[in-house]
Amino acid sequence: MTRGLDRFMAFDAVGGILECESGVLLSDIIALVLPRGWFPAVTPGTAFVTVGGAIANDVHGKNHHHAGSFGHHLLSLDLRRSDGQILRCSTDENPEWFYATIGGLGLTGLILTARMKLHRVPGPWIVADSQRFASLPEFFALAGSSDSDYEYTVAWIDCSRRRGIGRGLFMRGNHAQRIGGTANHSRRHPFRMPFTPPISPITGLTVAIFNELYYRRGAAQSSEAFRHYEGYLYPLDGILEWNRIYGPNGFFQYQCVLPLNEAPAALSEILTQIARSGQASPLSVLKRFGNIRSLGLMSFARPGVTLALDFPNRGASTLALLDSLDTITRSAQGAVYPAKDARMSAAAFRDYFPAWERFGRFIDPKFSSSFWRRVTEGVA
Repeated sequence: MTRGLDRFMAFDAVGGILECESGVLLSDIIALVLPRGWFPAVTPGTAFVTVGGAIANDVHGKNHHHAGSFGHHLLSLDLRRSDGQILRCSTDENPEWFYATIGGLGLTGLILTARMKLHRVPGPWIVADSQRFASLPEFFALAGSSDSDYEYTVAWIDCSRRRGIGRGLFMRGNHAQRIGGTANHSRRHPFRMPFTPPISPITGLTVAIFNELYYRRGAAQSSEAFRHYEGYLYPLDGILEWNRIYGPNGFFQYQCVLPLNEAPAALSEILTQIARSGQASPLSVLKRFGNIRSLGLMSFARPGVTLALDFPNRGASTLALLDSLDTITRSAQGAVYPAKDARMSAAAFRDYFPAWERFGRFIDPKFSSSFWRRVTEGVA
């Protein structure tokens, strides 16, 4: 845990350059810089992530097609090794350590500080619209026609249907100034999930009912409207401890990326497998990555399409479903996101991240993780 490293070191409000310690949350950064007309260039679906975590997982957001991943906006970092050595890392200074630490799963040492370039924005508002699509070809057409004009694009996809597979909602938006609107960075008063239900209410039936209502609601087909950035970029941050809704056994997250030429067929097969299993994901997010290659040796984001899913933990049946999704992803020469993984095999990991052996040379001998041990121990 690096939350104790929570100081801001410097902020250039003219050039948009910020230096801070690695335990600073993105939400802290937004509180500081948004009133001055800046915003993180890349942010994942939660603002409750530390800068160190964002670097270690080279996080991506809804704007990958424009901005790439977090590492593309990182100017330098200070890395402390367990032998006491402190390395200043950038594209010009110790570049091999820089590229190993971006997406390096926190294994190259302790990230002390980071210096990054921010994105100029006019205010806290995003002007966005939403469109229904009835099939995967319609999704790809919308994504292709929206990439050049919209900074943020993302889709919700219905994973509960056995017929008419591939319907969903496509959402896109840009930062915009709302005339007469508040300039406050935050308007949210989060609700906290008060208890864990004894039995998960997330079932194939409840998800199917919710998805039908969500897809049919009036706001699903809407023209441009102003949205506060919190509700648009971080919808789940308004519900603290939302994971409790999955019940006492918790849930599995699964996120894969598929090469663009393989994605239509592979996505169709994945959605078919999920529908047949009866284990529909209540949170299903589909995005197209741009043609921006990640800097990190072990970065996940790469050109293609990414699908993020959450499944209530039903034990062996859920694990069997995830294994079947792995088979499809590997056949399509895709990859699974280590940041959201709890069970990928060593063989699958080697296929997803062929640079893993080269990366191993940069691992601090005093650093390890249950993930790294699982995917590398016993591998010849």
